[in-house]
Amino acid sequence: MIIGIPKEIMHEEARVAVIPETVKNLIKEGHTVVIETNAGVGSHFSDEDYVAAGAKIEKDVTKLYADADIILKVKEPLFNDKLGKHEIELMHEGQYLITFIHPAAPANHQMVQDMAKQGVISFTLDGIPRISRAQNMDALTSMSTCAGYKGMLLAYNALPKFVPPIFCAVGAMPPAKALVIGAGVGGLQALATAKRMGASLKAIDIRPMGMENAKSLGAKIVETGVPADVAIAEGGYAKALSDEWLKKEREAIFDTVVESDVIFCSALVPGETAPVLITEEMVKKMKSGSVIVDISIDQGGNCEITEPGEVVQKHGVTLIGIKNIPGLLPTSSTWMFSKNIENLVKYMVKDNKITIDMDDEIFSKSLVTIDGKIVHKGTLKALNK
Repeated sequence: MIIGIPKEIMHEEARVAVIPETVKNLIKEGHTVVIETNAGVGSHFSDEDYVAAGAKIEKDVTKLYADADIILKVKEPLFNDKLGKHEIELMHEGQYLITFIHPAAPANHQMVQDMAKQGVISFTLDGIPRISRAQNMDALTSMSTCAGYKGMLLAYNALPKFVPPIFCAVGAMPPAKALVIGAGVGGLQALATAKRMGASLKAIDIRPMGMENAKSLGAKIVETGVPADVAIAEGGYAKALSDEWLKKEREAIFDTVVESDVIFCSALVPGETAPVLITEEMVKKMKSGSVIVDISIDQGGNCEITEPGEVVQKHGVTLIGIKNIPGLLPTSSTWMFSKNIENLVKYMVKDNKITIDMDDEIFSKSLVTIDGKIVHKGTLKALNK
């Protein structure tokens, strides 16, 4: 099959879907790999590196899209300002797309609907189930690791005071109070990073396992009052809570949110919009100079007033809604991502074609559009609200 790798067009996105090493491996599987000129420069991989690995370099991205059977990307399709066209317009019926789509997020609903109309068969990497046989394909876990580390560094950089306790001739300053909401992969990496910097740690997670993991890193657990049978979904993930339980959780965490200097938001429900846990009223009561990093923004965000893709100040609080935090760590995140996507392509492609087995949860949970229709459950639920 012809695998096309376009250069990412999201603002400040430096990642690319493959590295020279994975190009070699895909070519060994019998595929042709075509990469847009300078697609890997931001991650410090040159066109010469790719050519040496056996890839073909294509200057005309329109031709790349037209010729490819499979498109591999990092981020969801966007409007290409240089061409005056949306990337979906460059795709063709029956073409496969594998990338992070975050289809349940309201900001992406129109894009997903347009993709279905175009006849594109799309898979979203955030839908890959966290099961043993899919671990090496789980790009969400890989990128969450990057986002947890880099996101906490962004928060500390925006914080107008010391993070560790400081003792000096004129007195002592206590450590910054760091709160992590959602002790999944990203949240745990954020806690570990915060701990290294000497912050005072608290964590919130409705899942008992999440609480235990956070506690093992030295965090004090903030009780939410949500019972385990309400909190835990299939596979140990967090379950979407009813409005009544969400209200109770917000009430339980209110005081902790208000007193925190740094809040790292990473609470997600697989395949659905992120729960809103921090309201504007809470933000108004936080100390001036406090910082919220909302890495769940791709799925709508945990803070009610985070702006997607932006860093803004509201009510004296810095709200970081950057949508591509792993892209700020491009060499490491691209290395991890490329390995994940290589393993996924090898799994999906048999005898030079993709046969979609809906009894296989790797396919059923990641498939977004096919035959001109949206089939992703979380997206359909979000669209029908």
